[in-house]
Amino acid sequence: MKIINTSIVYLVCFLSFSTTVLSQNKKIDSLKNELKIYTKRDTVRVKILNHLAYYNFRNNPSQSLAYAEQAGKLADEIKSIKGKARSFYMKGITHMELANFEVAIENYEKAIELYDSIDDLKGIAGCNNALGVLHKYRGNLKLAMGYHKKALEIDQKLGIEKNVPSYLHNMGSIYSDTGKYEEALINFKKALKKYTSSNNEYGMLSCWNSMAIVYQEQGNYPLAIEYNNKSLEIAKNSNDAIGVFQALNNIGNVYRQQEFYDKALGFYNEALGIQQANQNIKNITAIKNNMGGIYLDKGEFTRAIPYFNEVIILSRKIKDNEHLAISLNGIGYAYLGLKKYSEALTSFQEANKITYVSQMQYELIESYMGIAQVYFDTKKYDLALVNTKKGAQLAKKYKLLIFQRNAYALLYKINNKLEKHENAYINHKKFKTLNDSLFNRDSLQKITEIEYEYKYKNELASAEKRELRLTQTVKTTTNDLEKSQRNSFIAIIIILLISIISGSIIFFLKLRHVNAKNQNILIEQKLLRSQMTPHFIFNSLSVLQGMILDKKEETSISYLSKFSKLLRIILENSRHKIVTLSAELEAIDNYMALQNLDANPPYEYKLSVDAVINPNLFKIPPMLIQPFIENAIEHAFVHQKENREIIVQLTFKEKKLICTIADNGIGIDTNFKISGKNKNSLATVITSERLAMLSKDFKVKGSIAIENKKVFGEQGTLVTLVIPYKIESV
Repeated sequence: MKIINTSIVYLVCFLSFSTTVLSQNKKIDSLKNELKIYTKRDTVRVKILNHLAYYNFRNNPSQSLAYAEQAGKLADEIKSIKGKARSFYMKGITHMELANFEVAIENYEKAIELYDSIDDLKGIAGCNNALGVLHKYRGNLKLAMGYHKKALEIDQKLGIEKNVPSYLHNMGSIYSDTGKYEEALINFKKALKKYTSSNNEYGMLSCWNSMAIVYQEQGNYPLAIEYNNKSLEIAKNSNDAIGVFQALNNIGNVYRQQEFYDKALGFYNEALGIQQANQNIKNITAIKNNMGGIYLDKGEFTRAIPYFNEVIILSRKIKDNEHLAISLNGIGYAYLGLKKYSEALTSFQEANKITYVSQMQYELIESYMGIAQVYFDTKKYDLALVNTKKGAQLAKKYKLLIFQRNAYALLYKINNKLEKHENAYINHKKFKTLNDSLFNRDSLQKITEIEYEYKYKNELASAEKRELRLTQTVKTTTNDLEKSQRNSFIAIIIILLISIISGSIIFFLKLRHVNAKNQNILIEQKLLRSQMTPHFIFNSLSVLQGMILDKKEETSISYLSKFSKLLRIILENSRHKIVTLSAELEAIDNYMALQNLDANPPYEYKLSVDAVINPNLFKIPPMLIQPFIENAIEHAFVHQKENREIIVQLTFKEKKLICTIADNGIGIDTNFKISGKNKNSLATVITSERLAMLSKDFKVKGSIAIENKKVFGEQGTLVTLVIPYKIESV
């Protein structure tokens, strides 16, 4: 089981001016037509050339530079200082998109010098905003924030509102990188509102992307997927290749954090296939870091190292501290996996130094956790404890659930080694709580629903487009056909329409089938997590520790033997879809024996099996009975200390294998009143869902019923399980 997660890199779209509702390609075509028609060599033509440079800088940077160069030459010819400054600005943002940061800075400085000579504050504000984005790219967040604030102050002084959402977005991005997520979301939402009111597609795309990043880092995966899909839809509709690249990359990141590695790699490879995006070195470093991270997560450390080394070389070349820190952390964990502790520590310490200055909190915490892991593995537990606590404090401060979970897991291990068992127990409880919240069934199911809703909508939209094209074909063709020909053609169209509808129905049924398979996997995952509570395990270990300290050697040896036997049986059973009834009953016997060793007085436990049942021939799904015995122990005898009875009985009637679990406790209704619950226990919900699926697989009816024995004039709860089974031939 992995105890580390490498960080994930994101790209944030840069915007300095609002765009029109027209798609990018339409706008470019319109400007090209204007350039053909308007041949006069004056400031109007310079503006058209600069506009063409702007609309090409993201997806066709070489063309953008060509237009900016033409604009600059014409501006020199007609002595237009403003036009020349704008051409320098356009070269700056294009070179920045290509990660040529030094060249970009030179062009911005030339633009600012020209704007300053004509007292054009608006132009200076735009350059400051662009410099803010550039330094954010390079990992100097403090300097970046200063430039954005300077740009905002100038526009506020001038009373210009149209660029405000861009400044809000860019400052929000810096807040996000420094872990100030509440401030980040406030800025993104304000910017989104303004972009939506002006129907600015690029701005909306950028905000959806950025908010998805925040929600992902906070562990809210359903919202992250939903917002990334919105971003992807806008990017595809506006033919924005870079926007599509960013959305695909970010969706891959969410699936990677959920440990769906093949699905994540699919999105990364699809993003890499976008040719326009590969012109930007930062895009390459982003994907290479992520793909290296996938192999790191899978434990294939040797395969991960070349990816991180490539990013380190490229990042040093363009002085990109952001991606450099990420790749240093990544290669640190790869070396750690290969037990190259010296190389790992050097990489983590360099990443820590970079991020401590830049205040990139996500990577700063990652480096602390990496350093802590190196010290733990080399048995320097005090140093490991110091660094883990630093990581845990930052993770808690910035509400990064994944890092909190990982920190508590490591603190548990360190405290065990330092023999601080109470602290170890507390940290493991915190780890379990966070792990359950990050990988809960509802969250995973919501992600699946969002994914397939998006795919279904896309398929439906494609079907509508095909139907529209067919309808237009009918309309055009019928004007030239005789009546008989027209009727034949309409018949063909009807057949095609029926095919489209049938195809849509088949697609929907396939989606439903895949969704059902995902649901099956989710229930199995949840079942494995609910097999035996950490409370029981830790309680058993605490009892064993007490026996050893009291020097009860024989009792402790007996207890340890039963405990290890129970763990072995449960682990062995959970590896198989079906086990013999005898193996299941052996696990239950050992479980009850352990519970009774610590109980005072012990529970009166009885197990009876009908004579017609041969436990060695009957095969059943594992872990169906034990959760209900555990429920009885935990909830049935809240205030009852004497005469505590649990009876398990197996019968075989009318080809049904029936198991009843009865107790003489407070009864299910009373139990709900005491605990304040209004629904069945987790074990009941999971078992019900599991039985419904097992019934289909075994072709034997399975069911569950829970009753208060009050209806029979008795005290307690009665659970009746009808268990799907198979009988082995002798």
